[in-house]
Amino acid sequence: MDFSELVRNRYSVRAYKPDPVEEEKLTAVLEAARLAPTASNRQPFQLFVIPTEGRQEELQRIYNKEWFVQAPLIICACGLPGEVWKGEHGRDYLGVDVAIVMDHLILAATDLGLGTCWIGAFDADAAREILDLPEGTEPLIFTPLGYPADTPKPKERKTLGELVRYL
Repeated sequence: MDFSELVRNRYSVRAYKPDPVEEEKLTAVLEAARLAPTASNRQPFQLFVIPTEGRQEELQRIYNKEWFVQAPLIICACGLPGEVWKGEHGRDYLGVDVAIVMDHLILAATDLGLGTCWIGAFDADAAREILDLPEGTEPLIFTPLGYPADTPKPKERKTLGELVRYL
């Protein structure tokens, strides 16, 4: 699909089929994330691919929604604060870098017929414990990854006039 169609079709999936994600599709979404731009090309991130089978109860400690663990996989995008580029004014770009990475992953998933849902409000302490994250690895964003079992609702967005200012 073309890019305009892709961004129109992407939505936050909150119901997933149990069907497995094919290895080539998983590799494709991970490759899209790898190719995402990051500040000074530092790539200060790691992606953790987590199968949900048999781990639903413990994974729900991270984010307590039933649909979070319906998909066969969950991906956790983590930042590596020790590797981030700080810029000339000392600004930390870690959150920006990881957000771009996850956006690439989510759009690639949509292009392949897979569903995702951006999750940023989760229990970070539970995530660190359950995933046994290495020291210096900060969990920032999660998404389930699987085939949608729901249908998108109409998107409600502000108008361009409300969002854009020309100077």
